[in-house]
Amino acid sequence: MKKFSYHIYKMIKGAVWLFYPKMKVEGIENLPDEASVIVGNHSQMNGPIVGELYFPKKFSIWCIAEMMDAKLVPAYAFEDFWSKKPLYIRWFYKILSYIIAPIAQCVFTNADTIPVYKDKRILTTFKETAGKLKEGLNVIIFPEDYDEHNNIVHKFQEGFVNVAKMYYKETGKDVSFVPMYICPALKKVVFGKPVLFNHEAPMKEEQERICNYLMDEISEVAYSLPRHRVVPYPNIKKKDYPYSDRL
Repeated sequence: MKKFSYHIYKMIKGAVWLFYPKMKVEGIENLPDEASVIVGNHSQMNGPIVGELYFPKKFSIWCIAEMMDAKLVPAYAFEDFWSKKPLYIRWFYKILSYIIAPIAQCVFTNADTIPVYKDKRILTTFKETAGKLKEGLNVIIFPEDYDEHNNIVHKFQEGFVNVAKMYYKETGKDVSFVPMYICPALKKVVFGKPVLFNHEAPMKEEQERICNYLMDEISEVAYSLPRHRVVPYPNIKKKDYPYSDRL
């Protein structure tokens, strides 16, 4: 059954590769030689797709644990993806959330993913992430939440930075965080300059420093590109997508 599920996953991935717009990857020189944490704007479904198809090195991607269990997918998917849709059309997305459940489980359990929990099991997430980094895999994370930071990104949930603390405890090394801007409008994914975790600083200060740096660096990358529509984290109407004008 597992083998069959994997073949289905490969077929789905192949179909997405065939039909998803081809992206140009820029800023590869900013990726450290050693394994790093890659932090990007979610850009709705585009972030995970681009990470899976276009990241140029070995990697694993953080995935919310609910999307890996067909029984939990419908409630999570509707609330996180489509709950802000107009009231008259929400019935359709309710149905869709059940349709995608087995597909989501197939994809996210066969891809190289790390399940992310929002309870005390988050320690399992951090430990597995540190393990992937030690194996030489980069780890891709999309930490946006619904609060706005600016017209490019929404505020990052800061907890992911704790990965660096666990990694340091296990290796004695500080890990780099690399900003990644995903720009569907220009068919580009651009890596910015990394920031290195400082294990000597208070953890709360490091969370704030690293998150602010990553949000601002992603924004600067966006501002440096030709004017374009930004695909925001919330699933809103396309006519409401912001432009990349510097505020």
